[in-house]
Amino acid sequence: MRGIKLPKMGLGTKPFVRGITELGDGAYCWLAPDGSWGWSNAGLITSGDASMVVDTLFDLALTADMLEAMKVVAPATARHVDVLVNTHANGDHCHGNELVPTNRIIASVAAAAEMDELPPAALAALMSTVDKDETHLGRYLRHCFDAFTFSGIAHTPPTETFSGRRQVQVGDKAVELIEVGPAHTLGDVLVYVPDDHVVFTGDILFIEGTPIMWAGPVQNWIDACDLIANLDVEAVVPGHGPVTDAAGARAVRDYWTFLRDESRLRFDAGMSVRDAARDIDLGAFADWGEAERVFLNVNTLYREFGSTDIVEDVFGLFSGMGELWDIDTD
Repeated sequence: MRGIKLPKMGLGTKPFVRGITELGDGAYCWLAPDGSWGWSNAGLITSGDASMVVDTLFDLALTADMLEAMKVVAPATARHVDVLVNTHANGDHCHGNELVPTNRIIASVAAAAEMDELPPAALAALMSTVDKDETHLGRYLRHCFDAFTFSGIAHTPPTETFSGRRQVQVGDKAVELIEVGPAHTLGDVLVYVPDDHVVFTGDILFIEGTPIMWAGPVQNWIDACDLIANLDVEAVVPGHGPVTDAAGARAVRDYWTFLRDESRLRFDAGMSVRDAARDIDLGAFADWGEAERVFLNVNTLYREFGSTDIVEDVFGLFSGMGELWDIDTD
């Protein structure tokens, strides 16, 4: 490793510092504190000169920094990466695809379709419209995304897709791609490396931050958390937040079972999404970052319960979250 000392996962230690962390046996993760909106994690799996990158980052500058760090620990990636896997369609996990030196990009069928719905140019246009917008929506969007540069990104979709499960060989390692969506998005995928006892979860796990359910159903997400908790792994790399273990997966599962049950009580009582989101006491989950996401999560649950009185457009969803965020930050 050219004399560079990397943070390394050890028993009972879970460093959360920006950059490359060694997980052992040629597996690494890129971590991006503080794990809030857009600050996502990624992965690198190596075997000899063969490599797989798991996800890219929200803009080109961030992705370039990550790839430079990967070249230090795996010099062959400077010339060629055998395969890039996108765990889902959100831009903070795929906007940097164009910079990876590979001709093979894999995602689920559902994720590939969803990527085409909100390309980087659309996000750049959206942010240009809220530059001086002082509504809940404008202030919140700037809070979430002003740190990133979306202009000049070439939409670079997958070259291969799959549904269900797929095994991909990386040198001597068999890597299992496991589709668990729709949950967070329509096509969420876990990347499991049995030889390394590592799983990269994409945004099925947010650790120390509130998860956000764009798609659902919630039971798929609960089942995915149980699947992760039961894998033979020593390191669980979430889409956002510090490296965790089975306990982290169970905590996210517990959030969803709690919020599902609390939302159902209020739905049955005839409360609106807005009133239910304000009324729910998050209790043990109140200290997780981005607690205002409860608005979108309750809205998604209400849709699943059969409500027709829900917010359908993304502007309304961000406005609802922004209203709660404004209240909390006043």
